Formats: sequence, C-alpha cells, structure tokens
Amino acid sequence: MKSLKSTPRSAARRAAFGFVLAAAALAAAACGHLAMMGSAVERPDAEAFGLGPLVSEKQTYSATLQPVQPLRLRRLQSVPVLITDTQGRPVESAVISVDGGMPEHGHGLPTQPRVSALGSGMYQIEGLRFSMGGWWQLKLAIDASAGADRITFNLSL
Repeated sequence: MKSLKSTPRSAARRAAFGFVLAAAALAAAACGHLAMMGSAVERPDAEAFGLGPLVSEKQTYSATLQPVQPLRLRRLQSVPVLITDTQGRPVESAVISVDGGMPEHGHGLPTQPRVSALGSGMYQIEGLRFSMGGWWQLKLAIDASAGADRITFNLSL
C-alpha cells in the first residue's frame, strides 16, 4: 500500500501544476480583456499612419519623425524629430515629452523616452523601444513659445 505522506517531489509537482493553472487563467483573462478592448478601439485609416509631417491638435506645430534607420522591434533606438511652426519655421527651446503605446492591447511604451534638443528645430527622442509588432501610437506633447499642443503618430511595426 502507498503511503499518504507528501514527499518533496510530489509537493514540487503540485506547486508546478498550480503555477501552470494560474498562468493559464491569467492568460485567458488577459486575452478576453484584450478582445473587449480591441472592439472598443477603432484603428485609424491607412493614410493616418506614417512619420509625418503631422499637424498638432490645435494646429500650432508640425512634426516629422526622421529616423536614420527604419524603426525596428525589440531594439532601443533614438529617433530625430523636426518640430516647426505652421509657417515651417524651426521651433527652438521646446519642452517635449513622449508617451504612447498600443491602443489595441491597452499598454503603453515599454520604456520612458527622453527628448533632447539638437538645434534648428531638431530634437532627439532617446530610449524608444517597440516590444512587439502591431499598431503603435507615439504621442508628443510640445510646449514652446506658441503654447502647448500635442501630436500623435500612428505607426505600424
């Protein structure tokens, strides 16, 4: 007759099985949550995607992403961006913050990019990373002498 005593090996198996069940439950819940979110988020038309130039929400600024190399997945990268006013003049001394994420997945950027000024309206977005393929939004909040405004780039990676 087998002993009813728990051995370290059987305890480890039960713990591993419990972990697998918990992970499967979390994955199922996340997929269901994403499916619900995906139906509530409307993907923009194809012409809304690209590197710009794009005009800001209040039509104060224009921005164009000018990556030296194509934007890549799972790589830390720096991306230059040109900021001009509505007459095409370079915007100097702007304070720019970066936000964004994947609207269909409900998560933000996996990094916290910073922006530094290069001169002549050029700024460098440093520490930008896209963790997976799909629709990404890159949001720039620009505050300069003409006021505060926002620009959102839709990117398909």
